[in-house]
Amino acid sequence: MLHGENCVHETYYEILSVKEDASYEEIRNSYRSAILHSHPDKLLSRSRRSSDDEKFLKIQKAWEVLSDAELRVVYDNDLRSSRYDGITADEISIEDMSVEISGDEEEEEGGEVIEVFYQCRCGDYFCVDSSELGTMGFGLVRDGGFVRVKRLGAFVASVVLPCGSCSLKTRVWVDSDMKISLQDDDQL
Repeated sequence: MLHGENCVHETYYEILSVKEDASYEEIRNSYRSAILHSHPDKLLSRSRRSSDDEKFLKIQKAWEVLSDAELRVVYDNDLRSSRYDGITADEISIEDMSVEISGDEEEEEGGEVIEVFYQCRCGDYFCVDSSELGTMGFGLVRDGGFVRVKRLGAFVASVVLPCGSCSLKTRVWVDSDMKISLQDDDQL
């Protein structure tokens, strides 16, 4: 498991109860067994809980990624990187961050630079802009009162951001189709 101060993330390997070096056959057999025990149609309707549905969806997502060789390589790289990025002061979701949109003639699409930021304990900010996120495989798209996050591979990944002033770092968890609410300028 990946541990943080505020959250624990179970890996797809742990969800399917296989080792990280498991073969495709081992992963498939474990998936089939897990799905049989958690499929909503197999559970009695009166004893079914929302946690059962969540478990089923996690198993499906784990299989979707680990059964596809290209997605598995990307996932394994993200997993390795998340383990070696060092100690972080905090773990947050990108949805916990604030957004600032500004015009920039250098930005090709629409002339906007989208920056997401989160305040550090020291008073400065952890921040990253849309062009930097683009080089990491993330896309930020303005959608009405929100900024939507797009991720190649459609699974959870993380980015470690350093503070602008102190030595603290925070891990930002990103999942496909997350959205960040836009704030009024007077709230920033």
